Amino acid sequence: MNFIENESPTKLRGGYYTDADLAQFLTRWVNEIKPRRILEPSCGDGVFFEAIGKVRNEKLKSILGFEIEPNEAAKAREREITFFKNTLEIRSRDFLEWALRNFSSEERFDGVLGNPPYIRYQYLDKGMQNIAETIFNYHSLPFTKHTNAWVPFVISSIALLNPGGRLGMVLPSELLHVLHAQSLRNFLAKECNKILIIDPNELWFEGALQGAILLLAEKKLSRDIDCKGLGIVQTKSKRFLDLTPSEIFENVEYLNGETIEGKWLRALLNHKEREALNSIKHRKDVFRFDSLADVDVGIVTGANKFFLVTDEVVEKYELKKWAYPMFGRSEHVNGVIYSKASHTNNRRKGLPTNFIWFQDKSFDQLPKKVKSYIESGEREGLHTRYKCRIREPWYSVPSVYYSPVGMLKRAHDFPRLLLNRAKAFTTDTAYRIKPKTVSGETLVYSFLNSLTALTAELEGRHYGGGVLELVPSEIERLLIPISHMEKQDLIELDEYFKSGASAEDLLEKQDNKILKSVGLTGQEIEIVFSAWNKMRLRRQRVTEEEPDDHIS
Repeated sequence: MNFIENESPTKLRGGYYTDADLAQFLTRWVNEIKPRRILEPSCGDGVFFEAIGKVRNEKLKSILGFEIEPNEAAKAREREITFFKNTLEIRSRDFLEWALRNFSSEERFDGVLGNPPYIRYQYLDKGMQNIAETIFNYHSLPFTKHTNAWVPFVISSIALLNPGGRLGMVLPSELLHVLHAQSLRNFLAKECNKILIIDPNELWFEGALQGAILLLAEKKLSRDIDCKGLGIVQTKSKRFLDLTPSEIFENVEYLNGETIEGKWLRALLNHKEREALNSIKHRKDVFRFDSLADVDVGIVTGANKFFLVTDEVVEKYELKKWAYPMFGRSEHVNGVIYSKASHTNNRRKGLPTNFIWFQDKSFDQLPKKVKSYIESGEREGLHTRYKCRIREPWYSVPSVYYSPVGMLKRAHDFPRLLLNRAKAFTTDTAYRIKPKTVSGETLVYSFLNSLTALTAELEGRHYGGGVLELVPSEIERLLIPISHMEKQDLIELDEYFKSGASAEDLLEKQDNKILKSVGLTGQEIEIVFSAWNKMRLRRQRVTEEEPDDHIS
């Protein structure tokens, strides 16, 4: 978990400013309809105002900007002197509060431009948190405390557009895939005629690990009109900036229906890849994960460094009676089997392989050195952390059990399951999985293939650094082809994994065994493998070809 005291001032106020060339492109998009009124809900130092000043629009009557930081608002006003006379008004106040007061008024705009702040809900003050939740409720949208400030900013901006109005914004690429943006995705599909996303390979903001996209949306003239769907332009360069925005907007392929009902990552697949996936998922030997196994989070300690320790700590505080084997990090497991030998090897390396489980309820009955260990945790304030302070005693962790199969929460190239032969515990850095209709060995072996890896890319999410992460509800939707296997097959897979084979070689080897055995043709296997690799490289921001823009 990230704590507010560890974050930079820039991250806390969400201040990543837009390059002038991107601002000019989005401004040209909005200006094509000759707007009379433009809204900039988070104007920062005014880069969009400068872009507006460089386009000719004799019909433009007013521009309203909001910037909560007084110093930044002052910078924006300096641009006003250069580019505008009486057209621009900048208000140094919170946009969301103002928007909430004006949803029911006649205050509307023909165009909205901007780059809203990227601030986690937990970092907003209580008043702003309440305003954000009220905005969701006003528009009858499901709310979650995992949301980010940019989500209600876009919802409010769309709501304040006139019918036929245009929005052009720089947004996090997680718009496509995070669960907390689902309400916004639904709202865009409900309110907009067409939704275009320009998806770059490179990172646009210095110091930000988060990727960004451009959102170009056109509001419906009437709510009775069906949304024509979502279009995505993937680009490996900024050459699209030389094109006319409407030329891109009108010529992209727009997708609707199942493709955009949930996450929007499926829209990144081409027609052939979507067709193959839709066909394969109905094969008799291809199953959803939730029909094969149950998924539960790992043990929630609230203070992993205290409860997960090395042998040295166990010896120093005489904790052997309360120490149990555990794994939970990628450094603990380099194959697909976690055995007693794996655990012994990790102990030799000095890794934290012991889970400390105090089942004793009485502090007074504990040995002196054990008491001193608990007291050392209290001196660090661990007992005041939320997960610790809500249980009694704080050092006794609940819901402790091991599962026959585990899965690390995050992955670099693709997720994998782990056969837990050591009967080890795991914390919430991993998941506990109980097979229902197949053996643990079959589930672990069959899980590793490019079809499952592709659906993990489509169902999961990623943040800075391109690491793939899945939560239980996403794991449950993964597609697993169940193949017949011999006992030796899993051992050979484990050894091949540990040999350092590349991700591509591992999946190709498994595809030739698993996907062929469930009836996929060579062409289908090639399509699925290629789709997985494309999605993986996009997530990791790896470019294999010369820069070239294309429409998907």
